[in-house]
Amino acid sequence: MLAQLPPALQNLQLPLRLRLWDGHEFNLGPEPSVTIVVKDPAVVSQLTHPTLNLLGEAFIEGKLELEGSIAEVIRVCDELSHALVHDDETRPVRSIHDKATDAAAISYHYDLSNAFYQLWLDQDMAYSCGYFETGSESIDQAQQDKFRHLCRKLRLQAGEYLLDVGCGWGGLARFAAREFGVKVFGITLSKEQLALARERVNAEGLGDQVDLQLLDYRDLPQDGRFDKVVSVGMFEHVGHANLAEYCKTLYGAVREGGLVMNHGITAKHTDGRPVGRGAGEFIERYVFPNGELPHLAMMTAEISEVGLEVVDVESLRLHYARTLDHWSERLEDNLEAAARMVPEQALRIWRLYLAGCAYAFARGWINLHQILATKPHADGSHELPWTREDIYR
Repeated sequence: MLAQLPPALQNLQLPLRLRLWDGHEFNLGPEPSVTIVVKDPAVVSQLTHPTLNLLGEAFIEGKLELEGSIAEVIRVCDELSHALVHDDETRPVRSIHDKATDAAAISYHYDLSNAFYQLWLDQDMAYSCGYFETGSESIDQAQQDKFRHLCRKLRLQAGEYLLDVGCGWGGLARFAAREFGVKVFGITLSKEQLALARERVNAEGLGDQVDLQLLDYRDLPQDGRFDKVVSVGMFEHVGHANLAEYCKTLYGAVREGGLVMNHGITAKHTDGRPVGRGAGEFIERYVFPNGELPHLAMMTAEISEVGLEVVDVESLRLHYARTLDHWSERLEDNLEAAARMVPEQALRIWRLYLAGCAYAFARGWINLHQILATKPHADGSHELPWTREDIYR
């Protein structure tokens, strides 16, 4: 029966079993830890060129099923793809990013279901990289530590006015108001996020300190009214073509001497092209429509060009791998509940996405950088301390 398999699959030594629609099974190596259940005969021929996009799409569409832990599925499928597909040199494609397009993309991703996100996010629903001081923290602790790390880097002082660009469910805004005594103006394009975020602000009695609005970053006031600006998980949605406008807007929003913190995912390649073998295409199609990752060099260049001065950069790549491991494990532990909240196809997408991104960050396919910048005074001075010691005190 081995002859029924395409020759390209016959000599692989992978811990993978193929089970066909007629019940026949083929082990592609000893002690399989993952089984691909082929339900559509057309998939067999496609497995001779198994890009990550093709495998993911077939799973999303129900043409194949995947058995084994989701983390092991991702690892073995990547090995299969690596063995049979050459890394391509996909050129970056610039997406259109007007207000309507961006609002629709954000709604597609974030307005899925607040209850669904609550299943696997932390208690404050921070949908961004946590900060692990030892690596053994719970996801709840890691997100609280992330909030504190950001606030300390921004040197927040009681009474200051903080702009939170892309405030999500408001966890950071509430933390900064509660723990550091600042006033916060936060913006989002997600109606679902905004509704829950406002509920939580009111429940904590922070309505006098935290004002959250449905607003595009391009409509922010440009009068330098904010002492500090924080933007978490936001510039990934801006698009390469609009990075200059985005940075210029943040420059106009903050006062002289103020600080701007950009925390976001960055690309492996300097030109921002997606990772190879179809992984980038899968994310673009199914998870983040119109999402574009800038490289660190691109992002710091755009920040510098508008007149902000980059003063500190920190990579949290392995922190995000650990964060995503937590999220993926929590979702896998709650699959029955999740299936009642979102369509089957959406759940398949998120299972692959969370586990796949954990794998990608762990292997350096993508990165996460916190980029701190200041808006210098006219004489070139700024208000930062001489060292970083205060951040860790």
